Amino acid sequence: MNYLTGKYTNTLDDKGRLSLPSRLRAELSESVLVVKEGEDHCLWAYPPDQWKLLSQTIIASTNPLLPEDRLIRRRFLGSAQEIEIDKAGRVSLPQALRESASLCRDCVILGQNDYIEIWDAKEYEGYVESSQGAYRAALEKLGNTMKQNREGL
Repeated sequence: MNYLTGKYTNTLDDKGRLSLPSRLRAELSESVLVVKEGEDHCLWAYPPDQWKLLSQTIIASTNPLLPEDRLIRRRFLGSAQEIEIDKAGRVSLPQALRESASLCRDCVILGQNDYIEIWDAKEYEGYVESSQGAYRAALEKLGNTMKQNREGL
């Protein structure tokens, strides 16, 4: 796998299937994704190798005897489902996952380098509008950190 990047729009069909952009499919080494409830009211879809690394890190970093750690395991790992990409390049998203992200018809698909986000188009538009100020502040903070790191070299 190289990098899953780009912003795409596509339509969820009546059977809950969503076509993945060919550019994203070309970056996948398998015809399977692990899809889970994401943060910020979207879905996260991982290539199996990336999901394995992430889930192993979470398991190694948590203890099932501790309530907080069980919460993280249940909420983060529990909603994940392995979904095949069909020959037409579509994923069939289960009803529960579609409902968790309020996916209706129009969807935004965002490559995040090592995973994909799937948003309802209206939800994504609202998220972008409501987070504009926080985004600018985070960029400025990142720019300052990058500058400090360069000066420290």
